[in-house]
Formats: sequence, C-alpha cells, structure tokens
Amino acid sequence: MLHKALSAKPGVEMHHEYAVQITQPLAVKRYLGLLDENQTREILRQTFGAAIHHSTKAHWGDSSNKLSWLIADLAALFPQSRFIHLVRDGRKVASSYFHKLGLENYDDRSNAAMQAYADGTGAMPPPEKPYWWPVPRKDDPAATAFRGWDQFQRIAWHWAEVNRVAMEALAVLPRDRTLFVRLEDLRESPTLVRELHAFLDLPCADSDFAVFARPHNVNRPEDKLLDAVQREQFSAIAGPMLERLGYAGRPEYAVSY
Repeated sequence: MLHKALSAKPGVEMHHEYAVQITQPLAVKRYLGLLDENQTREILRQTFGAAIHHSTKAHWGDSSNKLSWLIADLAALFPQSRFIHLVRDGRKVASSYFHKLGLENYDDRSNAAMQAYADGTGAMPPPEKPYWWPVPRKDDPAATAFRGWDQFQRIAWHWAEVNRVAMEALAVLPRDRTLFVRLEDLRESPTLVRELHAFLDLPCADSDFAVFARPHNVNRPEDKLLDAVQREQFSAIAGPMLERLGYAGRPEYAVSY
C-alpha cells in the first residue's frame, strides 16, 4: 500500500522490499547476532546507500518488514531518515501469512534449516525468502517452545517479535523521525492520511485517501478468520502485543475485496 501510494508522488522513489535477497538474510543475521554493527552497516552502505546516492528523486523509501530488525543501523547511517511503523491487527497478519504466503514463510523444512544454522549445527541456507525468517534468540523465553511449534505458531511469534523489536528501536529516536499508525485507522481517516504525508514532507490531495482505503499487495483476494485452535494459539503467543498495539477489545474483522 505504501509503495503504491507514495510511488505516485512526484519526486519519490519508493520500493517494496528493496534488494530483499540481500536485506532479509542481513536482517536475520543481525537479529541473531551473527553479524556485528560494522559488518551490517557496510552491507547497508553498499545497497541502500548506493541506491540513494544514485537516485534522481528527492525522496527515497522502502516498505519492508525486513527493515524492522535494522532500524538502529539505518537511523545511524542516514541521519535524515524517517520511519513509519505501520501495524495491522496481528490476527489478520497471521491469517494472511498462513493462508496466502504458504511455504514462503516458516514452513517446516526451511525453518529447520534456519534453526540449525542459528544453532551452529547446519550450513547457511541460500538467500531465498522461505529460509530467512528469524528464530528466537537463545535468551528468548520462547526459544525452547518455538522448536515444537507448528507453522501458524511460528508466524504468530514473528508478528509479536518484529513489532517488539521495531518499537524498542524507534523509542530511542527523536519523535520527529518516527510515526506510528494502525492500518485500520489509516483506512478510515483522511486526517491520518494527511498526517502521514506531512510527516514525510509530501503534498497530499483529497484523492490520496482512496489509495489507502482499499487492500493492496493481494495475491489471492480472499480472507479467512482464525479457527478456534488458531485463536487460542495466537492469544497465548501474541496476545500481549495485540493489546500493547491497541487492539484489545477490537473484534477480528473480515476483509471485503
């Protein structure tokens, strides 16, 4: 959604998961402590830094959950950068990942390969996306349980952890460099759409709201509510984060395509 909406703006070069076969493994290695600050930032200079240097536009951006694990490094490398923490009800995210991404995220085989690599007992996986979804760090209370979880439970953990990491990293940045917004609120409020554009120093027209009011990046226009088992699993793993992000008391909703 951000990619499509902001790409239409003059003077903006906007991406979705820029150089993902580089940035996704980089992010996971950084999160797991397999790369240090200097190594991480050198790769970011060679990718994001080079792209920004050669861009002909005044604004350069990327919309990617992979960058959540790299916020501190990006903020240090690019002092003028700004960060939008766009969240969605985790029940909808988990359902979408589970039903629509399928074997692209946390399938048993790829997850086992990543777990072995993180443990130091297996070879580094190739850079394809299915392999590079993080597993809990050794000091994570969920590290042991995670090894016995099914795909949906792993997805629920990822949603909670990626938001926790993002919130922790963004909290230490100046307030004028960060913006938090819920997708559900953004889709209902033209005022929030204007605030988002103002945060990025971009013009906003009344017609821009329509871009945010409809679903994007949908490979299968269908919606599935969580079943009883999944609701229980999600609540146990990600319930506290759901509440922390302001979704407590909000019923799970169905998307109409």
